[in-house]
Formats: sequence, C-alpha cells, structure tokens
Amino acid sequence: MDALEPRNLAPDLPPRLKQKLRWQWNRLRCMTPLEVGHRVARLVQARAESRGLIGVREVPTAYVDFAPQPWIHCSPGIDPAPYVAAANRIAEGWLHVFVLRDVDLGSPPRWNRDPKTGIEAPLRFGKLLDYRDADLVGDIKYLWEPNRHAHLVTLAQAFALTGEEKYFRVVQEHLDSWFIACPYGMGANWASSLEAAMRLANWSVAWQLLGVQILEKHAEFAARWLRSVYQHAEFVRGWFSLHSSANNHLIGEAAGLFLAALCWPHWPRARAWLATAKAILEREALAQNAPDGVNREQAVWYQQSVLEMLVLCLLAGKANKQWFSPDYESRIEAMMDFLASIMDAGGNVPMFGDADDGVVASLAPGAPPARSLLATGALLFHRGDFKLKVGALDDKARWLFGAGADERFAALDAEKTRLPLRQAYPEGGYYVLGCEFETPNEIRVVADAGPLGYRSIAAHGHADALSFTLSAGGREFFVDPGTYAYHTQERWRQYFRGTGAHNTVRIDGLDQSVQGGNFLWLRKARAGCSLWLSSAHKDSFEGWHDGYLRLEDPVKHRRLIELDKLARRVRIEDTLEMEDAHEVELVFHCSEGCRVDPVGGGYVLEQDGIVVRVTLPDLAGSAHRLFRGSLAPIWGWVSRAFDRREPAATIVWQATLTGNSLLRTEIHIEKQGQATFSEAPV
Repeated sequence: MDALEPRNLAPDLPPRLKQKLRWQWNRLRCMTPLEVGHRVARLVQARAESRGLIGVREVPTAYVDFAPQPWIHCSPGIDPAPYVAAANRIAEGWLHVFVLRDVDLGSPPRWNRDPKTGIEAPLRFGKLLDYRDADLVGDIKYLWEPNRHAHLVTLAQAFALTGEEKYFRVVQEHLDSWFIACPYGMGANWASSLEAAMRLANWSVAWQLLGVQILEKHAEFAARWLRSVYQHAEFVRGWFSLHSSANNHLIGEAAGLFLAALCWPHWPRARAWLATAKAILEREALAQNAPDGVNREQAVWYQQSVLEMLVLCLLAGKANKQWFSPDYESRIEAMMDFLASIMDAGGNVPMFGDADDGVVASLAPGAPPARSLLATGALLFHRGDFKLKVGALDDKARWLFGAGADERFAALDAEKTRLPLRQAYPEGGYYVLGCEFETPNEIRVVADAGPLGYRSIAAHGHADALSFTLSAGGREFFVDPGTYAYHTQERWRQYFRGTGAHNTVRIDGLDQSVQGGNFLWLRKARAGCSLWLSSAHKDSFEGWHDGYLRLEDPVKHRRLIELDKLARRVRIEDTLEMEDAHEVELVFHCSEGCRVDPVGGGYVLEQDGIVVRVTLPDLAGSAHRLFRGSLAPIWGWVSRAFDRREPAATIVWQATLTGNSLLRTEIHIEKQGQATFSEAPV
C-alpha cells in the first residue's frame, strides 16, 4: 500500500473534532502575535484560578450605610396589568426562552441545563469549559439566556407596582437557588464575562425596584446577594474581552461593571470598578461607533443593543453625578439619528448583520427596541423629530425618567425641533434613497456599501456588500432575511450570513467573503461608495466591492441604484467586469408578508394594497425562479427572531455570462389606492 494514500496510516478524525481543530486554526490565523501571547497568559490565569492560587478568595464586608441615587423609577403612569400578568407566569414556573414558549425550568430552576436540548452542563471551572461544544453544554444561547436574570426585573417591577410580597419571594428563591447551583467560577454560567456583566445589569435594576426592604427585612438574603455581586464584579474586571474580541462584549462588560459600582458602592474596591468601567465606556463608545452613528459591527441589532447599554449607563451616571463627556453623549445621539434614518414609516428597520435577541434590562417587554430607543432619545436630547417618528412614549422611558416623562414628551414640538433626514452615512457605508418620508406614500431604500464588520474576525457581519432593502408606505418588500442561528446548526449559520441570503449578486455560488467559522471571516471583501447624489427629483447611489477579485478570473462588481421620485421607479444596474464565463445569480428576498406573482419579465409583489412591480434583466440564456421555504437548495427563508425561521418568497435570476456584463432591473412602486393587477400571471 502506498504510504501517501490517504487514511492508510491512521483512522480519520471524528467530524466534530475536525471541525473544532479547523475552527481553532482559523481563529489563530486572525490573531496578532500580541493577542496569541495574551491568550496564552489567559490560559495560565484560568488554570491558576481553577486551583485557587489567584482570584476571589474572600469577600470583604459590605458597608451599606450609603445609598446611591436610583436611575430606575416606578412612575404612576405605568399600567401594572402587563407586568403582573408576566410576573404571575414566572411565579408559576414558566419562562419564554427565544422560540421556546412557557418553558418549565424547574422549581427551583435547573440553572445549568439547556432548556432546548435538556443537556446538563458539567460543573467544571467555567473558564476552562468549552461552551462551543454542543455535546457538552447543549445550545449555549439557550442555557445562558435565563441565567441573565432579566425575568427578575419583571418580578421586581410587579413588586414595585403592587407591593405584593409573593414577587419578592420568587426573586429570593431564584437567586438563592442560583447561588447554590452556580458557585463562583464553576460551570457554564461562569464561562463568559459578558454573561456575568448582563446579570449584574439586571440585578442592579431589580435591586433598586425591590427597595430598601432588602436590607431592612431580609438582611441575610441581602448579604448572600451582595457576596455574589462582589464576585461577579471582580470576575468581570479580571476577564475583559480584549484584542479581536473587544467588540460589543467589551461594552457590555464595562456597562455591567459600571452599573454594579454605582448600585453597590459598598466596598472600597467599587471605586476601582467605577473608574475602570467608565474609562472603557468612554473609549469604546467612540471606537466601536463611527462618527456618523453607525455601529462598526455592521449589525443593526447590535446597534440597538449597544445603544441600550450606553444610554442606561449615561442615565445612571447622571443620577449619581458621574458625568460622561460631551463626545460620549453626541455619539449616542448620532447612533439614534442613524436608527431614525433607516426606520421606515411603519417602524421597521433592516436586519443587516447578526442578531442574537439576548435580553438586557428589558424594562418594557414586547416594545420594539428601535422605537423605544428613539422615544428615550426624544426626552434625552429634546428631539421633536424623534417624537414624530415614534408617535408615543413607551413604558421603558417612564421607568427611566420617572414622573413627568409623559408631560415632557407631550411638550416637545415636533416641527420646531425637526431636523432634515440624513441620508448618507459614509463611515458606516449606508445610504438612504427615498421620497415622501413618514407618509403613506413613502419609499425608503437602504443601500449597503460598508465594511464587512469590526476588527479582524468581523464576528457579526454578513457578506452583504451592495445589498439593499426596500419598503413602501411603511411595508417591507425586499428585506434582509436576518440571522436565525449562532453556535449550532452550522449549515443554517453559513447560509444566513452568506451572500445568497442578501439582495445582491452572487458569483459562482460563492460568498463575497470567506467564512472561517461561526464568528470568523478569513477573507473580507472591501466595499465603498463611488457616487452619492440626492435632489428633489432623484437619488443616486453607486457602490463597488472587490470580494470576487480573489477568483482565478477576477470579477469586479459595481452597482448603481437610482430612485426617480416622480415616476416612483427604482433602477438597478449591476456591472460585472470579467473575462471568462461565470455563473451569476441576482437575488431578491421578499418579505414574508408579500404576495408574489410571476408576470411577463418579472414579478408583482402586493401587500396591504401596495403593489411593487419588478422587471428582471432580459439577457439571452437567463432564467428566473421563485423559491419559498426550499431546503435543497436553501432559498426562501426569513428569520425575525433568534432560532426561528419562516418561509418567504425569494426571487433568483440566473445566467452563465462571459465577459463584461450589465444587468438592468427596474422596480416600480405604485401609490396606495392605484394598485391594479392588469397583467395576467404567467
């Protein structure tokens, strides 16, 4: 037997082990030598802590003679009913965890069990536990989510609104059981400093709402809680996410530590927590968010999540005279401006990039996060245009601003403080084409010519260069299909972050950028805008990307998008510069709310009386198909929430093209009330 023949010297590695080794190699390729050294030092630190050589050994006495100023307020304008209903369900033992509704976690909850798979994670030292191993811990997102303890906030809200002791007793039962089931440093719930920080953030809100009776009537329970607070804060401070991992995780960790230092200033150590966390927040708010307000992760959900944390810290700091810089505040306002610009008249925002739906201090469950943030921004920055955008105040603003929030909101003049809509975000790479904004006849197109993501791994970016979304009259027609999966279901993870899952051109069935793992990109396409013009009659955007220049026969993709406002017509021209033959796919993902019918040369989309007509490129040898919920190949899906997908129409135009080519697509949007189906479906 030839010794060079594969598989003859040793058995092949198991698939999971091969996958793990491949991921580790790819992750290493994305690190600098400095980061490699840092990771080695962290491994030494973890092993030393696991042996008790370093880390938190004793928790000092908490001196509780000083009470900070609260930044959460039980406003008389809040209707208790939804909070009481939600708290009663939790008290009965039911929780919603992502797509799992009314999950019985046990009484008391089994904190180390994944409620989706039933796998019980081992109680090993957390920082040496491989939480990516689904055989070991299950789906770690499902395990972690209830351990963030956002449901304790709901129980505390019900207690604050009603004064009923049963809600306090459930909080006490859950926390005492958690302290026993998850001793310091042990198990999956001590594997991530971000998860520990999110618990601190939620605990700080619950502590304030439960009030001084914790210390006066339940001193022993308070002592147990404070002991864990100290351990959490020290853990977060010792395990900040750095180097290529210093993305939203670092902001979340700093936010949790900052809130803990303000809420529990009962140890001399809290001053160091406060100073460290505040310095990180000041630095990272500017580093991770471009001056134009776009979060550099290139993910709209993370834009909102980071905003939530930055705003909460800002308000907590103001309440306790810990002032942030004007640059910090102005960056928050710029981030809100971007959200307002991409939000259509129906309150929809594109789902560019990743979304994990994890809950942090959800003071108003069920409230659309973008609308809620803009309502908060209206009060925070006296922005009448934000008020006009959202229409009404939500409960989250009432919890944050207290009594008088409704009166302050009502007093904002939407016309006097209204600013022109910003349409160009060159640092973030997004451009908004549109007309008749905030009216029933609005057209809003958001074009993407931004970078893939943040830092070397671009963890939460998608291969979506030159994609776009389109809404009309506040109804979504062409959408970004979302995220769906994270640590598990690798095939779906690859699809939803790949080029085929976006409204752009795909060449030879390949992604524009090369995936190296669930949160890794090995080769990243560069993109940019070469033309932006906006007038009363026309908006024009042209962009480019170089993702397919890596092919043996390089392909350069340029896209022109023009909106003729009077004709209500969007013209898209895709120019492909190449020499040899390539398989070309032009993809349009439709909202799941659309009816889609084929007509001569294209398709008609209809939703709530609004009609959009699409005429596809007419080239020899081309064909087009409509997919809905297809598994082989995967086409025709939209994911509106983590781990949930539903069928939706996807239009795929295909052709084999040789040499330089031009693809012309026209999209005509009829005004409401003028829709007709004059063309017979074919």
